[in-house]
Amino acid sequence: MAYSKKVLDLFRKQRNAGKMKDYDGVGKVGNPVCGDVMWLYIKVKDDVIIDITFETFGCIAALASSSIITDMVKGRSIEDALKIVKDDVLNELDGLPPVKIHCSVLSIDALQEAIYDYLSKNKKEISEFLERRHQELEKERKEVEVKYKDWIQKEEDLHEE
Repeated sequence: MAYSKKVLDLFRKQRNAGKMKDYDGVGKVGNPVCGDVMWLYIKVKDDVIIDITFETFGCIAALASSSIITDMVKGRSIEDALKIVKDDVLNELDGLPPVKIHCSVLSIDALQEAIYDYLSKNKKEISEFLERRHQELEKERKEVEVKYKDWIQKEEDLHEE
């Protein structure tokens, strides 16, 4: 399985990694098949994402996808950020092996969940698409939590410290 030079660079030199303090929204997602887990934090001002960070426990592709989505979103309006799709992430990464494409989707899912969290907390309108996607992602997150219960609990405990 060959990764692009850009993917390998992003894996080695992750940008915007780490937990954000005083975030306005957080998206926590996981993949029930591979076990990757991602937290994405956003800071919003006037409906523009002014800061974004991530914590990812996963493979090279998941870490690179997390890093690139932060670069793609910082400075964009919430409306524009919600327009990002899998192909946008894949193009920015110069592609991923087919077996790893789900990692690019995971970063988009985390972004959508962070925006959902922000909109919910601020009692702002949530589109039907985003509400439906949130319900789907909640179901997947619960599957991950059941399947990887012990591991996730250890990560959550570390995450809270």
